Amino acid sequence: MKTLEIETRSRTQFVAITDLVQAAVRELGLRDGAVTVFVPHTTAGVTINENADPDVVADMAMALDRIVPWTAGYAHDEGNAAAHVKASLMGSSVRVLVESGRLRLGTWQGIYFCEFDGPRTRTVWVG
Repeated sequence: MKTLEIETRSRTQFVAITDLVQAAVRELGLRDGAVTVFVPHTTAGVTINENADPDVVADMAMALDRIVPWTAGYAHDEGNAAAHVKASLMGSSVRVLVESGRLRLGTWQGIYFCEFDGPRTRTVWVG
């Protein structure tokens, strides 16, 4: 397993981590099979989506803010209930096929770490 450290700079941020995951696959010596990218946090997640147009992740952040507003009378009183909900919507892991040592993603796909309670230093496990 490989541990990645991700620094975020804002409350909501989508960080492209495809290159970091590819480097981890190389370091792990994985040639063929699959790799899991797992986020061990309850207010952050991971997703695969378009990596060609940065407006896509901006739109995702905007849509999540509309669906799950920051103030909505939540019972969880730490002030980050929306972050917990958004993290659950994104999910805590993705699984990506590996062939000949390379991630098998679609032409426009990239892997994103999804921060919903930043800024923070976060951990991502690849294995």
